[in-house]
Amino acid sequence: MGRWLVLGGTRFLSRTVAATALARGHDVVCVARGESGDIPDGAKLVVADRDVPGSLDVLRGERFDAVVDVARMSYAWVRDALDALAGDAAHWSFVSTISVYADSATHGSDSSAELLAPLEAIDDDHPADAPDTYGALKVAGENAVRATFGDAGLVVRAGLICGPGDLSDRFGYWPARFVTGGRAVVPDTPGHPAQIVDVRDLATFIVEGGERRIGGTFDGSGPRTTLGALLDEVADAVGAPDLDRVALSPDALVAAGVEPWSGPRSLPLWLSAADQGMVARDTSAVAAAGLRARSIGDTARAALEHERKLGINRERRAGLNPSDERTILASVAG
Repeated sequence: MGRWLVLGGTRFLSRTVAATALARGHDVVCVARGESGDIPDGAKLVVADRDVPGSLDVLRGERFDAVVDVARMSYAWVRDALDALAGDAAHWSFVSTISVYADSATHGSDSSAELLAPLEAIDDDHPADAPDTYGALKVAGENAVRATFGDAGLVVRAGLICGPGDLSDRFGYWPARFVTGGRAVVPDTPGHPAQIVDVRDLATFIVEGGERRIGGTFDGSGPRTTLGALLDEVADAVGAPDLDRVALSPDALVAAGVEPWSGPRSLPLWLSAADQGMVARDTSAVAAAGLRARSIGDTARAALEHERKLGINRERRAGLNPSDERTILASVAG
């Protein structure tokens, strides 16, 4: 077994990667500030703040069989990690995002599609909350990894990651809502594309990628389906006996002030036509490379368990609160 370094390890995907590597018999070192949560039992924590230049120098010269970096909104983090650690790493994985693509509308595109222009720093012209900033920073990070490792580096452009540990509410809203039962607003768009990846499946692919020394760039998501089929599977897995899905047209939802995807008064997984290509990627390449996607029902059950730990009735980052839903049903559905 090997010695692994996970840059992160305290939240969601990076923590699941660390836990998966441990379960497969590897020694795991996690680098984090130690403020976002605990690392998995059995891992070693190295406390470092990657916003501080040179913070990874404490590991310079140490040998790792695999390094996994999930750096989110900082090209400098990626650059500094490569500078300090790449020379002694046998394999490097970088978790990127499907937000790197210049075209978010076209269905069926793959990892060869045109990318956004790379961005190396947030500034006045490219603020953190601008639509393309996140993806453009990831493009710069990808380029840095390829410049160092060439085709031997593994770049995984993650899709919508779901399952235990998710704090975005974009998938978890649905099992939490369906298990509550009653009349539930859903988009009347059954053919709308949908595509998710369970955090456990993505983590397993990344760990196996390090073990097998997989290189290349992949869209890290599961197979394409439709929103109607996805919601059917969630309802079948966790829906209450009295669940009554009330399908409202996109026009009716917009008129009622419902937003797509995320944020207050929204319906997660529902997207405008301009963005639906993000959940309709051709992921045949990553499936051929070894990403095995579990059933949506399995993900829904695990997401519901996590939702119950957080509190199903909490204030959410995405979805309709009960009061808004009742108002919408009264005014639109009758």
